[in-house]
Amino acid sequence: MHAMILAAGRGERMRPLTDRLPKPLLPVAGKPLIVWHLEKLARAGIHDVVINHAWLGHLIESQLGDGSQFGLNIRYSAEPTALETAGGIAKALPMLGPEPFLVINGDVWSDWDIAEVQHISDELITQSRLGWLLLVPNPVHHPEGDFALSSSGIVSASGINRYTFSGIGIYDPALFRSTVCGQPAKLAPLLREAMIKQAISGSLHTGTWVDVGTPQRLAELDLMVRAQ
Repeated sequence: MHAMILAAGRGERMRPLTDRLPKPLLPVAGKPLIVWHLEKLARAGIHDVVINHAWLGHLIESQLGDGSQFGLNIRYSAEPTALETAGGIAKALPMLGPEPFLVINGDVWSDWDIAEVQHISDELITQSRLGWLLLVPNPVHHPEGDFALSSSGIVSASGINRYTFSGIGIYDPALFRSTVCGQPAKLAPLLREAMIKQAISGSLHTGTWVDVGTPQRLAELDLMVRAQ
């Protein structure tokens, strides 16, 4: 199975920290945020990883290399300018293979067990669904949530039991069939279109999850990880 880490964002809310360093390389407990993801992927047995990048992407490549130091095979999808989530994934599709693949936002932190990925991927195939989303309880900075989750595990754009999308998902390549390669495109419209057909499933994760979107949240995460 393949995984993709989204690392192309400029990180405007993290400035000035991201003026000279891409957000995925910001340290958490002495280790770049993206390295925590890579180590978890390796432990879960997912060894083929694609990383997209734009802003200061050369620094990501120079620090992570081909991934052999983590027991991984890393390939890069360079974007002259960030293509948004769906656009970035669509550009990288030739490197992600024909089966469902895992996508992780490079600026989130979670203790969700990545080892569940293969089972979820198999279910997507057998149930002919286009994607699966990891949802989390709504944080203070996003109280209205993003999507609703039914008791049967189907995700919809509206409804009760609304939760926040964690930035972690598993997608079938067919979800991006209409996305023009090389053009910016957002993920949410694709998901909402698929939700109309009940083609998106999901699970609620009640463990640790942090959207590392501001210097304050980065500092809080650093203290939390060091305490553990």
